[in-house]
Amino acid sequence: MSEADLVERLAAGDKAAMRAIFNAHHLRVFRFVVRLIGREDIAEDVVTEVFLDLWRQAGQFEQRSSLSTWLLAIARNKAYSALRRRREEQLDEGVAEAIPDHDDTPDVHAQKINKAAILRRCLDTLSPEHRAVMDLVYYQEEPIEAVSRILGIPENTVKTRMFHARKRLSELCQAAGLDRGWP
Repeated sequence: MSEADLVERLAAGDKAAMRAIFNAHHLRVFRFVVRLIGREDIAEDVVTEVFLDLWRQAGQFEQRSSLSTWLLAIARNKAYSALRRRREEQLDEGVAEAIPDHDDTPDVHAQKINKAAILRRCLDTLSPEHRAVMDLVYYQEEPIEAVSRILGIPENTVKTRMFHARKRLSELCQAAGLDRGWP
């Protein structure tokens, strides 16, 4: 059954269609949200909101893009809303100062963790805009056209952000002691 048929059935209230869509897309949406937010517990709540919105708004799906593109766009908006709420709930300065700093020196840290973890840390320091583009293109394997629709920006802006994100990531990796070889 096609995605369009499933969404049509979902709009009519078909729970089996919802299960099929959820099973096909929840992991991808979850991974996307975790990469944007960085916390699995909050990502789970966001994914729940995404699929609740899908249930409520299935009749509004216009099929101008794929269902996964539409879901990732909803997920992106919900993830950024969750990040804004999280910033509003930050610790006060007195509590933050009381938390001990157990970070290793950069050399010790690089020795303790593998390259994948270093790369993840470097990716996390990118701006949210660059991180979202990198995630959609490299992890979600979305084409530039789909990324443009998900983020609501022109395709050339996606390409420009990719260029700057890769350049910045290269600088961050080099500063972290990563060479280009793998492993």
